[in-house]
Amino acid sequence: MSKQNVLVIGAGGREFAIAKALKQSPQVAEVYCAPGNVGMASVGVQTVPLAENDFAGLIDFAQTHQVAWTFVGPETALVDGIVDEFHQAGLKILGPTARAAQLEGSKDYALNFMNKYGVPTAKHTTYDNATAALAAVAQYGFPLVIKANGLEGGKGVVIAPDQAKAETTIKEMFAAGQDRLVLEECLTGPEYSLFVLIENGQYRILPMAQDHKRAYDGDQGPNTGGMGAYSPLPQLAPADRQRMIDEVVEPTIQGLIAGGYHYHGILYIGLMLTPTGPKVIEYNVRLGDPETQVILPRLATDLFELVDACLNDREMPVIEEKAEAVLGVVLAAKGYPQAPVHGQALGPFPEAPGIAIDYANVAGSLDALTGAGGRLLMVIGTATKLATAQRQVYDYLAKLDEPACEYRHDIGDKALK
Repeated sequence: MSKQNVLVIGAGGREFAIAKALKQSPQVAEVYCAPGNVGMASVGVQTVPLAENDFAGLIDFAQTHQVAWTFVGPETALVDGIVDEFHQAGLKILGPTARAAQLEGSKDYALNFMNKYGVPTAKHTTYDNATAALAAVAQYGFPLVIKANGLEGGKGVVIAPDQAKAETTIKEMFAAGQDRLVLEECLTGPEYSLFVLIENGQYRILPMAQDHKRAYDGDQGPNTGGMGAYSPLPQLAPADRQRMIDEVVEPTIQGLIAGGYHYHGILYIGLMLTPTGPKVIEYNVRLGDPETQVILPRLATDLFELVDACLNDREMPVIEEKAEAVLGVVLAAKGYPQAPVHGQALGPFPEAPGIAIDYANVAGSLDALTGAGGRLLMVIGTATKLATAQRQVYDYLAKLDEPACEYRHDIGDKALK
């Protein structure tokens, strides 16, 4: 089989990790990434100056550059129907159609799907006006989970500790243009990230990870897109993982089949292991950021082969995981997520054993990098033990001189302490 060209859509750390993994496959010639980021040159990925939502331009590029298939990173393009447009042009693309992407695009849609197909989740109600939502707060007690219905880049969830915060949040979400919001009971237990590659009814489970959403140490501060992750999960008992497959993954897959979704893509299942068993917090219809950066390096199976089989309706190879542990810490701009600093000089980033850097929100050039706001990059450690990987990453970060940046100091502690 001759080597293939592939296209990745997106610009962040997740897309960096996807493109890097594909570039490592002996079956891949060129990896293009649109729009990509300047850091991708460090791993031999060619960036393409096309926006994620320029569907016509992306289709034209895929056709003229003999792209075998396209891998979509961000949810916005999926919800906006990029997969439908590529299919109409006769092109192969990994991701759900716009209809299936509503599992992430609308919290209400996802909850209705879970209810219909018997997928366990929190007690919840959707409201389309502030008056009804405010009147219902008393039914739930505190803390109360309040979710914006639409896409909010991982930041549309507020856990209100009291009546005052609940009222303010509800009013603000509707004032900001949300047409609906969801009130949910607050589940308790550890959270886990489970990613499934789905080929209609066939599926493969990728290495599991744990993400850290809050901005500051000890899970304090506002929700972010994610401040770090690690894999594997030594604290997750095999029996609990099996329950997640039996009670959550299986009914979800059966629901996708029964609903006629013809799903070819990734489904992220955000799970909480509650005292009564696993429950779904949310679905995403793509890989997560920052989990992708720690789960793809743990794949012993070739990512190109997995996706290529999925998109050509062949049996997907069985997923094999490497024994190593991988832990990554996000270096974010100071002030993230509310008011991140822009334009700070970054680097140099010296090479170190067991350390990799996945670039995300960076500008400039490889030898003169600057921050472009938000989550700038991830420092990733790989070692035989999770504790060693954690130590490697924090030793490396401690040596950097980045006063206009910040990071959490406790990524991985839930597994180690």
